[in-house]
Amino acid sequence: MSAEIVWLLLAGVGAGLTGSVAGLASLVSFPALLAAGLPPVAANVTNTVALFGVTGGTVAGSQRELRGQGDRIRVLVLVSAAGGAAGAALLLATPHEVFAAVVPWLIGAGSVLLIMRDRLRTWAATRSREVQRAPRPVGRALGWGAAVLVLGVYGGYFGAGVGIIALAALALERVEPLAVTNAVKNVATGSANAAAAIAYIVFAPVDWSAAVAVGLGALVGGYLGPAIVRVAPERPLRWLVATAGLVLAVHLAMS
Repeated sequence: MSAEIVWLLLAGVGAGLTGSVAGLASLVSFPALLAAGLPPVAANVTNTVALFGVTGGTVAGSQRELRGQGDRIRVLVLVSAAGGAAGAALLLATPHEVFAAVVPWLIGAGSVLLIMRDRLRTWAATRSREVQRAPRPVGRALGWGAAVLVLGVYGGYFGAGVGIIALAALALERVEPLAVTNAVKNVATGSANAAAAIAYIVFAPVDWSAAVAVGLGALVGGYLGPAIVRVAPERPLRWLVATAGLVLAVHLAMS
């Protein structure tokens, strides 16, 4: 087994853990694919295909939290998948130079969101309690659905940081344990990722050896992540990934 494959397997495990626990798998796997020599667009589409392993792992590891969430998940899957397909179409229609130019900003924004995650969660929980006291008008439900659709578009296009925003958006819908919201979030963002991955498999230059290596690692990390989020603080990992993301964003912007 080559050193590059081992590197990508380990990156996949890290991405699975980070994706299921902190919501930013792409901040681990995408830079690893760039480091392996893939061009930005090829790295992005390969990353999207590979990170379907995170969804598979987190769903398998979150059966306790997902119990009784069937109706809610069906709606989220449909809306998120539609957004993910639109995001994939946007990427395929965007010139490669444009995507390469915005990547540092996307990585930097995702890193900042990761640092701000606790504040976003606190705000979302407070707002959710306020919303629960009021009647649920049709307009608010439509607004929430539109937000999920937009998140799906971003998830299909690139996706770094989408888990953090999705977690906040889902927390506004209802009051429930964080582990449940996190599990539902993983299914929703995974649906957008899966829809985009199908489009990329058909129309884009997926590096299959890299995708399989990262995907297998992500499956393992994604399965272990829900157990970690139940019992362990993940702040050191979150700050480490965010700092590395900011350094990478600055490096890419300067180069």
